[in-house]
Amino acid sequence: MSLQTCYEALGGSYDAVRQRLPSDRMVQKFVLKFLNEGSYDDLVRAIEAKDAETAFRAAHTIKGVCLNLSFDKLHDSSDALCEALRHGWTDEAPKLLEPVREDYERTIAAIRAFAAETGA
Repeated sequence: MSLQTCYEALGGSYDAVRQRLPSDRMVQKFVLKFLNEGSYDDLVRAIEAKDAETAFRAAHTIKGVCLNLSFDKLHDSSDALCEALRHGWTDEAPKLLEPVREDYERTIAAIRAFAAETGA
């Protein structure tokens, strides 16, 4: 699997990330680091606890990382959740977490498949 195929699978823009990062090696490095980024777990725990401040921070971090890596689909869903939490807790948050969960799982699955196929 190529990086471009990985990006297609996760709903991202390979061309956009290549405009930001100078080489496939650099893109690969940061894509693989995403597997160990803990903000998603923080987000889920915070939503379960109705902790708006921590949930907002976690959603904002996910949104920013996804913007930088051009993970467009996950960026969009995390952005919607981030904005809903910007001014405190909202009962919409658990509903908005569902698309984030789906997009996150899709993203992680694509990256793991890339890592497995390339031996990265």
